[in-house]
Amino acid sequence: MVVAFYVTGGEQGDWTVLRVSGELDLVTSPALRQRVHDVVAEGRHGLVLDLSEVFFCDSSGVGVLIAARRLIRSCQGTLRLILPAQGAVEGSHVNRVLGALGVRRLFDVYADVASAVAEEADPLSA
Repeated sequence: MVVAFYVTGGEQGDWTVLRVSGELDLVTSPALRQRVHDVVAEGRHGLVLDLSEVFFCDSSGVGVLIAARRLIRSCQGTLRLILPAQGAVEGSHVNRVLGALGVRRLFDVYADVASAVAEEADPLSA
């Protein structure tokens, strides 16, 4: 079974928002890594990754998220993740994986794009 993987993007104020859907794994993670690098190369250092439509994430996907955080921070930028609210069926896998690996606390997580791009945004607790 082939599962579609998409990364679509747009600008919202000072933020670049990349919406990711499908499986974030060994096969698809290089595409997300490249999109993040492209955004930074364009001089955009405020990045929101909307992972609410990612229903599977393996260690290579987590590696891309950690590398994205490191890259953005090296540019004095900000990375924010969108993960579904607790109890949501679709997409909650990423939140569980990050929590199980003990890296969830590394990321500023928001419930939706609107709250992530707000000027005085407060992340959800880890």
